Amino acid sequence: MRILQPKARGEWAELRFMTRAAEHGLRVTKPWGENAPYDFAVEYNGHFLRVQVKCTCKKRLQSYVCSVSNSRGPYSSAQIDFVAAYVIPTNTWYILPITALRRSFDVWLTPNRKNSRYAEFLEAWHLLKR
Repeated sequence: MRILQPKARGEWAELRFMTRAAEHGLRVTKPWGENAPYDFAVEYNGHFLRVQVKCTCKKRLQSYVCSVSNSRGPYSSAQIDFVAAYVIPTNTWYILPITALRRSFDVWLTPNRKNSRYAEFLEAWHLLKR
């Protein structure tokens, strides 16, 4: 999928996230307005988690670079619980706990390498079922 306009691409990725989350038995709620630091509240068995959705198609070497920050800098645990990062060319998701990001601006995601830095979070939808 090639959507050139960043806002439209982000909205498309959010729709993809809602679909995949529902397929994994999660309930997804979207906050009203644009003021929340997260895109969705995901609920499972009465427990809610805040998720920020990001996507990338920027390839560098063998990895894809994904921004995990906003205009004010890296996200904090006071703002979100997880980043759901969608690697568009490989149709894969990383469910990244905010604690694993260590206040980073970007992460390098390598879906085809089993021993990559974030490999344990590849398609880790179970982490949203706490």
